[in-house]
Amino acid sequence: MTADKTAFLFPGQGSQYVGMGREFLEEDQQCRELLDMAEDVSGFPLKKLCLEGPLEELTRTLYLQPAMTVMNLICLNMVEKAGIKADCFAGHSLGEYGALAAAGVLSTEDTIRLVTERGRLMERESAANPGSMLAALKLEINQVERIVAGHSEQGILTVANYNSAKQIVVSGEKPALAAAAKEISKQKGRAVPLPVSGAWHSPLIAGAVADFSKAIAAADFRHPAGTVFFNVTARPESELAKIRDIMARQISSMVRWFDIIINMYQHGVRVFIEIGPKKVLTGLMKKILPKGHDCLCLQVDSPETLVKCREEIDSAIQIAI
Repeated sequence: MTADKTAFLFPGQGSQYVGMGREFLEEDQQCRELLDMAEDVSGFPLKKLCLEGPLEELTRTLYLQPAMTVMNLICLNMVEKAGIKADCFAGHSLGEYGALAAAGVLSTEDTIRLVTERGRLMERESAANPGSMLAALKLEINQVERIVAGHSEQGILTVANYNSAKQIVVSGEKPALAAAAKEISKQKGRAVPLPVSGAWHSPLIAGAVADFSKAIAAADFRHPAGTVFFNVTARPESELAKIRDIMARQISSMVRWFDIIINMYQHGVRVFIEIGPKKVLTGLMKKILPKGHDCLCLQVDSPETLVKCREEIDSAIQIAI
């Protein structure tokens, strides 16, 4: 395998678990300082929530957004200490903030400040405009888009996440989702309700965009030290005004994850490292990358997985030599 470019990928909501980050926190002072900073900035008991739970509280979007983000930053801290560097960066939905921090666009403090406000606004909008999400499996994007268009009379409905060729997430009002679920099954697909508290990445939470734009305007954005692929466009962007606009709109826009990974591959990325809890993105990559690909798909959220990641990269370099 020729190790060309390396990408750091950061997971979002749905990858959390009670106890995440425990081993890194036990062994590294900087990791503990990152968690203390996140508690101070957010005002939430993130250490207790991450290490003790309960899971129901940890999963509440208000708390989860800073909790998940600081765990991504803790894992990033250890990856960087191991001497692993990246050329490209991306994050899935909330994970995009880990990517911005990794690329030097945002400071760690501003990263936590923004995701805390993002969580507050999304929770506010979901309470005012209730909805939910479901995953459509086994159907392609054009089929799901037709189903969504065909059931708009039952309520607000949109494609929220294009995760892989045959894993597409739909977001909207519950009556419309129920009707779409029936049609998905009718067309030999599988509709899986998601355990979420709102219709994320849909018009139902678009009311958060204007207020979140103010928070983004107050944050210090810097030019990326590397190539960041954005959820809204699936393409790189380096102009700060455009990045601010993209990140404000991201809340209610579709996550184009499938397109991001394909574009990264075409850009020359051959080492993909998921930095953060669980292996959700690693699992998706195996479905997205072309058959017979020559890529390394790795994941780091513990000292054990970090050692394995370093070994795999070193081995690939030796083979290339």
